[in-house]
Amino acid sequence: MTQNTALPELTIPQMLRRHAQNNGQGIAIRQKRFGIWTPMTWEEYYRTSCYLALGLADLGLSKGGHLGILSENRTEWVLSQVGANILGAVSVGVYPTSPADEIAYVLEHADVEFIVCEDQEQTDKVIESWDRLPKMRKVLVLEKKGFRSYPADKVVLFEDVIARGKELSDSRLADLEAALDQQSLEDVGLMIYTSGSTGRPKGAMISYRNMRAQGEVVIRSLSVRPDYKYLSYLPLCHVAEQLLTMYGAIYTGYQVNFGESIRTVQEDVREVAPDFFLGVPRIWEKLQSAVHIKMVEAGSLRLKLYQAALAQCEPFATKAPSERTLIEKLKFQICYWAFFRALQNFVGLRKAKIALSGAAAISPSVLTFFRTIGLPVVEAYGQTESTGIVTVQSLDDLRPGTVGAAVYGVDLKADPETGELLVRSDLVFPGYYKNEEATRNTVVDGWLHTGDVVRIEDGQVRIVDRLKDIMITAGGKNLSPTEIENTMKDSPYIKECIVIGEKRKFVSALIQIDLETVGQWAEGQNITYTNFRNLTENPDVLSLIQKEVSVGNSKMATVANIRKFHLLTKELDHDDGEVTATMKVKRQSITDKYMAEIEAMYGA
Repeated sequence: MTQNTALPELTIPQMLRRHAQNNGQGIAIRQKRFGIWTPMTWEEYYRTSCYLALGLADLGLSKGGHLGILSENRTEWVLSQVGANILGAVSVGVYPTSPADEIAYVLEHADVEFIVCEDQEQTDKVIESWDRLPKMRKVLVLEKKGFRSYPADKVVLFEDVIARGKELSDSRLADLEAALDQQSLEDVGLMIYTSGSTGRPKGAMISYRNMRAQGEVVIRSLSVRPDYKYLSYLPLCHVAEQLLTMYGAIYTGYQVNFGESIRTVQEDVREVAPDFFLGVPRIWEKLQSAVHIKMVEAGSLRLKLYQAALAQCEPFATKAPSERTLIEKLKFQICYWAFFRALQNFVGLRKAKIALSGAAAISPSVLTFFRTIGLPVVEAYGQTESTGIVTVQSLDDLRPGTVGAAVYGVDLKADPETGELLVRSDLVFPGYYKNEEATRNTVVDGWLHTGDVVRIEDGQVRIVDRLKDIMITAGGKNLSPTEIENTMKDSPYIKECIVIGEKRKFVSALIQIDLETVGQWAEGQNITYTNFRNLTENPDVLSLIQKEVSVGNSKMATVANIRKFHLLTKELDHDDGEVTATMKVKRQSITDKYMAEIEAMYGA
């Protein structure tokens, strides 16, 4: 059931102040360090952010200035973002997995003056590029280890900046609060850089009106409540995590939990037992693979019983529980207590009321699997330029292959000529930083041109592919590479599939195996291997993938069948320019790099 209470017309920092005033001792954040969960109240959240704002102002950050943040998710990230916002400055997130060159590009393009860095490793990336950053003035370091080796004119401790702000609070806090009163929903508070899968990343400016609109979506379309708990682990420089850790949490008032690190996510999920959860497709694929491996390890009898349970419940997996027949309910209860409840506990989501998959297309079979075992997983669609999600599936009306209907406050339509999805809403961003031409081409007469080709049927949106990715074969057939790739990735043994077919006589593909599942299969076949390359070059592995490709081909039209493929002998890597920081495939970069292998498949 959706909630109908209108949100107040407040910016993010103004809304945080309201929580501090109305629910000051409520727990806003929990941070896990050294195995212990440490809470922070709403009053502490706001007060510490104010101290940081005053400390940043003392360093020289002014209203409208830009503060970079280069760190994994943690309490200090959100304090930095809100602290900058209280001051009237703009925060700019940077992926901590990015190499120094990519970081330097974003910091230079965004005119970042100060940056918060998690540790020595991230600080070194900035110092290495210092000469390329004419506006950079200081680095604020979170972790003390190695700090003394840096020049004091460039690097300061984050905690010292907060301490300085606290010293100044008696004389300056009133003026800071007065300035906060003057903030407008039209002000820009955040810049999020696009993934850069087809070129240099662009800086999307996000206003407080955009953020507030997503807050409304979280409350009205996702039905998230203030008493819910959430685990933040996806990069906060991505719009999807911003949506739930920042806009959703501050406008709704629910609790955000930060785990030990990105490497402890599954353990942290089990401990937090979140009421709702966000996973990108790769997360859901990894969870499914983990379940698959666990059941294989349980022995052949238990595996067969588990597979029988899936087969019994899959036919009604997309039915709402209230719509299931008595027999279907009975079947599910038997399978739930025999297998599914334990598997829900294993992935840590037994208490989740809703779980989202977003940021990229996901295989329908992966969604069906989780729905079969009773997890309420729905697919959402959105992009950076829409400040997050614009469509989401409903648990009461799950339609496989769609990304649901428009969320609260969104108008949608498909371009009658190209089929491109157009969006009009308060969610639509003001534009790209220092790129007016790209802004004019993206937002036309108030409508956001998403670049995605869709079919809208009975209000439900079905994504076909990116407009620029639609392939036309030598025979003149239009094909969606994403649809083919996702069909192949239904296999637990295939991690990535890059389809080739533009102006070609037939469809081919570059395929990356899933090392974990293929490795386990190889062990079961008594196949020895030493590394990734050695495993992929094994003839039996080639035969395994050929069988999986044949299964995928059987689900598609003949013209879309993959007739030849090449197994990649290394995993696609961000540092090699093959995927983005969010693990999106850089299609052109990969096809250029593997052109010899591609031409060999076509006999050139």
